[in-house]
Amino acid sequence: MKAANLLTISFLLVVSVATFAAAGADVSGTWTTKVNVGGQNGAPTFVLKQTGQKLTGTYNGALGEVPVNGTLHGNKIVLEFQTSVGKVVYTGKVEAGNTKMEGTVDYGGQASGTFTGVKAAAIAKPKKGKSR
Repeated sequence: MKAANLLTISFLLVVSVATFAAAGADVSGTWTTKVNVGGQNGAPTFVLKQTGQKLTGTYNGALGEVPVNGTLHGNKIVLEFQTSVGKVVYTGKVEAGNTKMEGTVDYGGQASGTFTGVKAAAIAKPKKGKSR
């Protein structure tokens, strides 16, 4: 009987992990990033909307404000947009909890570097209480 219970628990654990992995990350929201390209730093912002594995949104940074398209497969993210330097591609991974990402960025073959991103937290509403 114990073996049957252990088998059932193991099965449920596997199904739970598979379901979580299939659900993937949800990256909808505002992301503040830090980019390092050859010792030069930038801090662009992405506002992303996720529909399944498809991502749309905007990039706002040193290269202006432009539309972004991308994909999310599991925890692997790709963000792409066009600028005067050509096609810019951010490729990385979203960490568990969907609040951080990191990876590499390519500026149309002209330059490349690394990036880290943090998802903006919800704005905390003040607690109601007595004022003094």
